[in-house]
Amino acid sequence: MAKEFSRSSRVSEQIHRELSELIRLEIKDPRVSAKISLVTLTDVEVTADYAHAKVFYTTLAGEEHRQEIERGLKHSAGFLRRELGRRIRIHHIPELHFVYDASVERGTRLSNLIDAAVKSDEGHHDE
Repeated sequence: MAKEFSRSSRVSEQIHRELSELIRLEIKDPRVSAKISLVTLTDVEVTADYAHAKVFYTTLAGEEHRQEIERGLKHSAGFLRRELGRRIRIHHIPELHFVYDASVERGTRLSNLIDAAVKSDEGHHDE
């Protein structure tokens, strides 16, 4: 089924694109900027009234840096919202809420488990 491109879908996509660029190029917070190449936005969900946007992100910086990155993103939310207001022409720029997306991490873990199971199974066939 093709993705429905409603107005809110277009707005979510545009926010996703603009935030990705802003985070990559404009954030000065050292908690985020030092690890910025390891932060990826995975999705943006905007409420029907455009008052709030959940910004899902993942990081390859490791569990030990995740909370630090989240604090940095939350601290930068006001700046990012202001910059979005300059780039996106909508009546109301939503408040940004950063949410860690563990799905990539879970997928990697599952993939590693499958690889280990396959390797183990191949070892049993060699005997």
